[in-house]
Amino acid sequence: MGNLRTRVIAWFARRYLARAQKKGFDLARMPIPEAALMPLKRDGLDPVADLGQMRERTPIGKLPIGFGINLWLVSGHEEAKAVLSDAKAFSNDFANLAGAGATVQQDPGGLGFADPPVHTRLRKLLTPEFTMRRLARLTPGIKEIIEQRLDAMAASAGPVDLVQEFALPIPSLVICELLGVPYEDREAFQHLAMARFDLFGGAGASLGAISESLEYLLGVVRKERENPGDGLLGMIIKEHGDEVDDRELAGLADGVLTGGFETTASMLALGALVLLQDEEMFRRVHDDDDAINGFVEEVLRYLTVVQVAFPRFAREDIEVGGVRIAKGDVVIVSLSGANRDPALGLDLERVDSTRVPTSHLAFGHGVHRCIGAELARMELRAAYPALVRRFPRLRLAKPADELAFRKVSIVYGVESLPVLTS
Repeated sequence: MGNLRTRVIAWFARRYLARAQKKGFDLARMPIPEAALMPLKRDGLDPVADLGQMRERTPIGKLPIGFGINLWLVSGHEEAKAVLSDAKAFSNDFANLAGAGATVQQDPGGLGFADPPVHTRLRKLLTPEFTMRRLARLTPGIKEIIEQRLDAMAASAGPVDLVQEFALPIPSLVICELLGVPYEDREAFQHLAMARFDLFGGAGASLGAISESLEYLLGVVRKERENPGDGLLGMIIKEHGDEVDDRELAGLADGVLTGGFETTASMLALGALVLLQDEEMFRRVHDDDDAINGFVEEVLRYLTVVQVAFPRFAREDIEVGGVRIAKGDVVIVSLSGANRDPALGLDLERVDSTRVPTSHLAFGHGVHRCIGAELARMELRAAYPALVRRFPRLRLAKPADELAFRKVSIVYGVESLPVLTS
């Protein structure tokens, strides 16, 4: 695997499978078959054709990992919902990924790698902070952040990279607002957020970004302990005190960063690309306030930037969609595949902003559904109209077929998006 991007994604795949290692058998040295990386590949904005063909043949099928490991890919919509909603039969626990020798320091914490009852307790801490009533306090700040980024774009001469100038800064600064990160720390916070983004994109990233992020967030948590503010961390400390320790809080904050930054950044960039390639859609979002909700829901489904859900590990023998999955098998749910399943609607290979919103799985499903879904929607609904209304002549500065997309990626995205604003 010649480039860093492929090596990083392969590393994650191997970590997913590390639980199956036996003494003297080093899976980390084994190559991952190319076919097993298929769910992480795309053709432009679309999943590769092989994914749809596999879903048509069998919505639950094996991927060729070898080494005696059963790795199932779920790409059917109903089958995906069945797996994602069954926390009793399937485990997300971090120990499954890292093996019995994993240490507390290696566990990133947060919700994604936790099972009930730990997951239930942690999610209850966060849920009140993600209600629409609580999130509404962020609306003025989100609008101000967007306007500041548009001002910066307007002041730039020549082509502007929409990824660097618009898509990346907006969610990182919104998360600063959400967590209550001190204003003077925002530059450092953005650095950490972008390092995490690079981790999945392969742009010179370092795996050390995870531990660096956790150490930084531990410092933020300790400051909040001394003087709790009105952000997410401060409110949890005020309401729950010592019920939650510093590392758990840092893990939750890191989960918010991981789940709410790179995914929203990718959506902002790729959604803008969709608009720039469809004049009618661009005009509709520009002219009609009511059009934005339908557009956001459709691009969430169509793009599905989080391509696969956290891996699940079967706790017991179980049958899903007529397929028997054995205890100990690994199950990967293709969210991008499920969101193109004809069972969900008609003509789903095409983006249609007038489509009645579907029950898409862009935010997952079940107890592990993304807790920040409504915050992401708020950002997207505010950013797209503001962008096209400030720059009604916005257009690509290079042909779309010359854009560089991530080759193999858990979170799909475009490396840069040069545009002309006038």
